[in-house]
Amino acid sequence: MAEKTGGRLESLVIDAKGPGNEDLSIDIGWFGAENPRRALLVSSGIHGVECFAGSAIQLQLLDNIPQLSSNCALVLVHALNPFGMAWLRRFNENNVDLNRNFLGDENYAGAPEAYAKVDPFLNPRSGPSSDFFLLKATWLVLRYGYTTLKQGVAGGQYEYPRGLFFGGKHLEQGPEKYQSFVGQRLSSVERIVVVDIHTGLGRSGEDTLLVEPEQYAQLRAIFGARVAPAVEGGPAYRVSGAMGRLFTRVLPKAGTWFLAQEFGTYPPLKILHALREENRWHHYGAGTLDHPAKRRLKEVFGPDDERWRRAVLERGGALVKQALEFLGSSPSESWKDNKS
Repeated sequence: MAEKTGGRLESLVIDAKGPGNEDLSIDIGWFGAENPRRALLVSSGIHGVECFAGSAIQLQLLDNIPQLSSNCALVLVHALNPFGMAWLRRFNENNVDLNRNFLGDENYAGAPEAYAKVDPFLNPRSGPSSDFFLLKATWLVLRYGYTTLKQGVAGGQYEYPRGLFFGGKHLEQGPEKYQSFVGQRLSSVERIVVVDIHTGLGRSGEDTLLVEPEQYAQLRAIFGARVAPAVEGGPAYRVSGAMGRLFTRVLPKAGTWFLAQEFGTYPPLKILHALREENRWHHYGAGTLDHPAKRRLKEVFGPDDERWRRAVLERGGALVKQALEFLGSSPSESWKDNKS
């Protein structure tokens, strides 16, 4: 479809296969300048099953590609975790949470103390079952505190390969290919805004823009009150090995602004329960798509609700418009100082 709308399509094929043994790939649509000075990159699906909302926003963009200046490119990256999207998993073919996988030179080792304490609860070594999840989760929150548990559980761990939020032991194949693509194809950019679309955090139908703390004041002034710093104790948590780091690593001379656009769906414990049961089915059941655990996981990250879907499209389109306006503004000291 990218080619039909005047763009160029590139696919990064991975070794893993889909449920029908089909090939899987990260698909990239490129519109505008071949060697841009400015770029807007909109990505979806680093968390696999979360891809459907981002995919819808990208399809909406393909229906009406915005007008771009001669030195600007729009890059649409679809399904950064194609295995997770195809198999309705948050994680990839090696059970890796790819948004915890971009550590760079750091060691892929260690786990928060809080994670080790709750691992038996988070990752039962058995198939899905009714086991008083809500009662146990409530007790753990009362014992350790919600903020401590949220950070310790979801921030990333590198010691439990079959556990939730496992960041891997090395850079995974998909991320490695994507990192090479960014470094090669976007080497000319002086200024880039990255919007990475997620679901599952915040109030249903509303979006939160999670940004690095040092960019918070500037981006809040530009994009409004929905901007929040990605820190412990905030609306989200601090993430180890997050994807945003790859852009400053491979594009060191560019001014880079990374926004994780999070659309709220269901309450956190409902989402955690769905993740836990799907993970049990994947590792200790048949892992096939024809199971309630798969359907529940898809629902909690992409509600079957027309109002929610309309809100996603409206807010997703509005952010793209804002980002392009920001890229088109005159250079100033505020963005020059933001290079890192």
